[in-house]
Amino acid sequence: MKKNPIWKFVNGIGMLLLICIFAMPFVWMISTSFKTLGETMTFPPKWIPNQLLWENFSKAWNSGPFLKYLMNSTIVSVGILILQFATIIPAAYAFARYRFKGSNFFFGVTMVTLMIPSQLIFLPVFLQMSSWGLLDTLWALILPFASSAFGIFLLRQSFKQVPEELLEAARLDQASEWKIIMKIMVPMAKPVLITFGMFSFIAHWNDYFWPLVMTTTDASRTLPLGITKLREVDGGVAWNILMAGNLILVIPILFIFFFAQRQIIRAFVYTGVK
Repeated sequence: MKKNPIWKFVNGIGMLLLICIFAMPFVWMISTSFKTLGETMTFPPKWIPNQLLWENFSKAWNSGPFLKYLMNSTIVSVGILILQFATIIPAAYAFARYRFKGSNFFFGVTMVTLMIPSQLIFLPVFLQMSSWGLLDTLWALILPFASSAFGIFLLRQSFKQVPEELLEAARLDQASEWKIIMKIMVPMAKPVLITFGMFSFIAHWNDYFWPLVMTTTDASRTLPLGITKLREVDGGVAWNILMAGNLILVIPILFIFFFAQRQIIRAFVYTGVK
C-alpha cells in the first residue's frame, strides 16, 4: 500500500528536523574549534570562522601530557572490553542454554545491578581499591568494570536464538562446551558482540566520574580529565581551545562508529532483542 504523499513529506521534514537537532551541537563544536577566542563570543553566533586556526589543536595538545592521557584512555577502555568479553560470554551462555538450580534467581540479581548507578557504590569500591593498594593506578579504573550486566543480558538474548539442534549436532561430534561457544555461539552473535563492544568502549572512553575519584596524578589520568584542564589555558575559559580538545576526544569514537555501523544495524534489525 502506497503512503500518502503529504504524510511522506511531513515524515521527511520531521526526520530532517531531528537530524538538525542532534547534529547542531556537534557542528557547533567543530566550528568553534577552528575559531579565534573573539569569534566564540560574538552574537549572533558565527557558524563559519573567518580563518581556520589549526593551531588551536596544537595548543590543546601541548597544554598537558595529552599523549599520556590518550594512552591511559586506550589501555583502560580496551582492558575493560577484554575482561568483559571474558566474563559475559560464558555467563550469557550458561544463562541461555542451561537450566540449573537458582538460574532465574541469579539472572534476576544480575539484572537488578543495572538499576544501581556506579556513583552509588563508588565508596565501597574506592575503599576496596585502597585496601589493595591500587588507587591512582589504571587497575582501579579497569577492575570495577570487569563484567557487565547489560552485556550478559544482550548476549543471552542472542544465544537463545541459536537452534538447539545445532548444538546437539556439535555435541554428537564430540565438541566440548568451550568449542561450541567459540566456534558456533560467538560467530553467530558477532553483530551483538560488536555492538556491545562499541557501547562499552564509548562509555568508558568518555567516563569522567570514575577516573576523577580513583586517580590523583597525571600518570594515571585519562583524556576526559585532561580536557577539563583546558579551561585554564590562556588565563581563562578559551572555548576554542576547549572545543579543539573535545574534538580530539571524539575522533576515535567516530572512527569506531564508522567501522561498526553495519554490525550495529545487523544486531538490531536481523537478530534483534526478543
